[in-house]
Amino acid sequence: MKKIVLCLALGAFLAGCGEKKEEKKEGFEVNRTKSTEKKAVQNEAVPVDLGNKGIGPVKNLDLPSDIDQDMAAKGKAQFDAICVACHMVDQRMIGPAMVGVMERRSPEWVMNMILNPTEMLKEDPIAKALLKEYNNAIMLDQNLSEEQARQLLEYLRTL
Repeated sequence: MKKIVLCLALGAFLAGCGEKKEEKKEGFEVNRTKSTEKKAVQNEAVPVDLGNKGIGPVKNLDLPSDIDQDMAAKGKAQFDAICVACHMVDQRMIGPAMVGVMERRSPEWVMNMILNPTEMLKEDPIAKALLKEYNNAIMLDQNLSEEQARQLLEYLRTL
C-alpha cells in the first residue's frame, strides 16, 4: 500500500513539474507597472521642435536653471491626480509618455498645450501630429490656472 501511495505522489509531483501553458486572451490590456529606467520616448512621425511656442497665453517663459522642488512636488500631485488617466511617465498610453518632453518641446509649448489644448489641437502642427499619432485621442481642457500649469511644467522638468 505504501508503494502505491508513493508512486501516486511521485507521479503527481512529476506531472506538476511540466511546462505550464498560458492561455492567450484576445482583447485590450493596460500594463501600468512603473519602470525605473528613464528614456526619451519619441516617434519619428512627430518632429522635435524647441522653437515652436504653441498657441495660447504663454508667449515667453524663462526657466531658472535650478528646479524648484516645492513647485515640482505640487506639479507631481496634480499629474498624479489629473494626467495619469492618459499619460504615464515612461510609457505610451492614451497619450505620449512624459519623460524627455522638455527635450522635445519648448516650455511655452508645454504650457500652452496644458492651458489651451483645444486650440493647439486645431492649429499647432506638432499637436496635430500627436493627435494623429495617438488615434485622435484629444487632450481635454482641465481648466488649470497658469500657476498650476507652471507647477506641472516644473514637475516635467524633473523627468
